[in-house]
Amino acid sequence: METPGLVHGEAEPFSKALRSLVNNRLYSDVRFVVGQERQEVFAHRCLLACRCNFFQRLLGPEPGPGVPGPVVLSTVPAEAFLAVLEFLYTNSVKLHRHSVSPLGRGLGGRGRGWAEERGKLFHSNHHLQVLEVLTAAVEYGLEELRELCLEFVVKVLDVELVCEALQVAVTFGLGPLQERCIAFIEAHSQEALRTRGFLELSAPALLLLLRSDKLCVDEADLVLAARSWARVGAAVLDRPVAEVAAPVVRELRLALLAPAELSALEEQNRREPLIPVEQIVEAWKCHALRRGDAARGATCRRRRGTLPREHHRFLDLPLK
Repeated sequence: METPGLVHGEAEPFSKALRSLVNNRLYSDVRFVVGQERQEVFAHRCLLACRCNFFQRLLGPEPGPGVPGPVVLSTVPAEAFLAVLEFLYTNSVKLHRHSVSPLGRGLGGRGRGWAEERGKLFHSNHHLQVLEVLTAAVEYGLEELRELCLEFVVKVLDVELVCEALQVAVTFGLGPLQERCIAFIEAHSQEALRTRGFLELSAPALLLLLRSDKLCVDEADLVLAARSWARVGAAVLDRPVAEVAAPVVRELRLALLAPAELSALEEQNRREPLIPVEQIVEAWKCHALRRGDAARGATCRRRRGTLPREHHRFLDLPLK
């Protein structure tokens, strides 16, 4: 609602003037040390405090006596932090998929728990800038910036971006983004399983995928992908492959494999344990009984990409 008598000048010169103050030492009264690269960033307390409750609490009502020390924010990459400042100063932000910083890391390094540890295995010359900004927006309680980032992610979603976007959605409970990512992976399953982002997924994120009937991938390929995922986790966390895989392998539908495939899997499982023996026994039981009613349930339900095998007629289940 317009205030009576309130008139506006041109917005562009005002925005340009404020943008010139982003990371400008001139008149700045707060200094940040940001990211693993420990980049120095300059800002203005009053502007940050009036625009964002997070910074209001972080900076306090007024600086103490003497020259204040820097505020260290080590978990947010410098480029993402500068994008947040740009938004706070100008109410606009330039988003792009990849960072232009040579010091960027994969998004997994900004994840939480499992995903954070996995991210340490991967280093790259670019990270997914918009997801870093989205993460910062959620952490700092900037709802408008969060929505701008979500709109941008959905617009540019592709195979290279989707698994990392799914991880952010799961980590921060962003339901609509989670649904869009899962639907995209269901439609492009083979390609998504080959990305680095897939290997960086946390167990809860991978579980969401393995529970889907709509993945366009055969179960044999899904078992291979799960093994690769578990090997990465085992290397990063210094834990056995089977222990890393335990939260997710129950969702593999082994009864869909042909007897020869199941025998080969069983032999490989002896050399490198991945799947509990009793789970393989259950799959063999389905083959031995050759009865559909013994195979009812999610573990024998065919996925959209399941290749036909002779024994599937005994499952007596419709293809979804």
